[in-house]
Amino acid sequence: MTIDSSPVAFTPARPGQPAPDIATISGGRPAFRAELPDGRVVWLVSGYETVRQMIVDQRFSRALAVAPGRAAPGFEMSAAGSISGTDPPEHTRLRKLVASAFTARRVEALRPRVAGIVNELIDAMAARPQPADLVASFSLPLPAQVICEVLGVPAADTSQFHAWSDAIIGDWQRDAGEIMTAVAELYGYFSTLIGIKRARPADDLISALIAARDEGDRLSEHELTAMCCALLIAGHETTANHINLSLLLLLDHPDQVAALRAGPELIPAAVEELLRCTRLGGLPPARVTTEDVRLGGITIPAGEQVIPLYSTANRDRSVFTDPDRFDVTRDGAGHLAFGAGVHHCLGAQLARVELQEAFRGLIARLPGLRLAVPASDLEFKPGMAIHSLRELPVRWGEP
Repeated sequence: MTIDSSPVAFTPARPGQPAPDIATISGGRPAFRAELPDGRVVWLVSGYETVRQMIVDQRFSRALAVAPGRAAPGFEMSAAGSISGTDPPEHTRLRKLVASAFTARRVEALRPRVAGIVNELIDAMAARPQPADLVASFSLPLPAQVICEVLGVPAADTSQFHAWSDAIIGDWQRDAGEIMTAVAELYGYFSTLIGIKRARPADDLISALIAARDEGDRLSEHELTAMCCALLIAGHETTANHINLSLLLLLDHPDQVAALRAGPELIPAAVEELLRCTRLGGLPPARVTTEDVRLGGITIPAGEQVIPLYSTANRDRSVFTDPDRFDVTRDGAGHLAFGAGVHHCLGAQLARVELQEAFRGLIARLPGLRLAVPASDLEFKPGMAIHSLRELPVRWGEP
C-alpha cells in the first residue's frame, strides 16, 4: 500500500531529551512520512530489517539526495560528487582508490601506534592538575592525530580543521552561508596541501591519491580535494563524539565499568555494545528513491527522500534481546551503527581500533574515572547534527 496521510511532526532528540517513541509516532509502521524542523517532508524507516533492506538497496540513491537544487542541511551541502554523495559506478571507483588504506590488516597494523597515542595523551593528562577536559585532552586529539597521520595532514593544523568541521557538520539550525564558507576554506586548505604533496610526495594517503589523479587519471581535481575533506571530517568527528558519549554511558553503569576493569578481554565486545546503544543524535544522510519501492509492505513513491533510523533499528527487540539494557557481555555484532551495503562506513575498522584502545587505556590507567561536574551541567554545542560536547570535565583516583 501507499501511505497518503499527512506527515507527522518529527524532531530528533536533543541532548538530555528522551528519544522519540518511534512506535507511537509511526503508528507501528516500518516506514512513515514525517515533517522535519527544517520543513522537509521525508520518509523515516525504523525497524532493523527494513532499515537494512533500505540501505543495501541501490534504488535508494545518495547522489539524488545531494543533487543541486535539493534542500539539504549541514555536510550534505558539500557532499555532491564526494564519496559520501555518489552511487555506483562512481562510488565504486572512488571507494576502490582508498579502500586499501582501511583494510582490517592495515588497520590492525596501526593498533600499536593508536595505543601509543592513547598512552601519550593519558600521560599528558595525568601530569596536569585535575579536573581534565577529556574533549580537549583526549577524545578529540586521539582520532584527529590518527587520521592526520594516515592522510599526511600536519597535526599542528588540527584546531583549524576542527573549527571548519564544526561548521560543516551542522543541522537545520546552521546558517547556510557559514557552512559554505567553511567548506570553501577547507577546500582551499587541501588545495594548498595537495600542491605541497605533489611537489614532495610522502608515504601517506594524500600522496597516493595524488598519484591516482596524476598518473592514472582516475580522479578529477575536484574529486581529489573532496575525498581529502570527507576523509578528514569523517575520520575524527564521529569517533571523538563516540568516545565522549560512550564514556557517559559507561559512567552511568559502574557495574559495567567494573566488569571491564576485571576482564579487559571484554573490551572489543563492549565497543560493539557501545556502538549499538550510543545515540550520536541528529539524522543520518538521506537517500532518494529512483523508482517506486516497496518496503515493509509499504510503497514509497519515486523521488521521495528517505532516512534510516539506525539508533531505532539497533534497539529492535526482534533482533536484540532486552534491547534497552546496556550489557558489555552482549554479542552485539550485527548492529547497523556503521551502515551496510555500498555505503558501509569505510573507516569502521579504524574507528573500532581507536575506540577499543581508548577505553582500554582510560579504564586501565585511570581508576576511579568519573565526571567532575553533574551530568546535567554538561553543555553541548548548539546546531550540531551530532551531539558534540563543549567540554567533558573528569577526575580519577580516590574521591
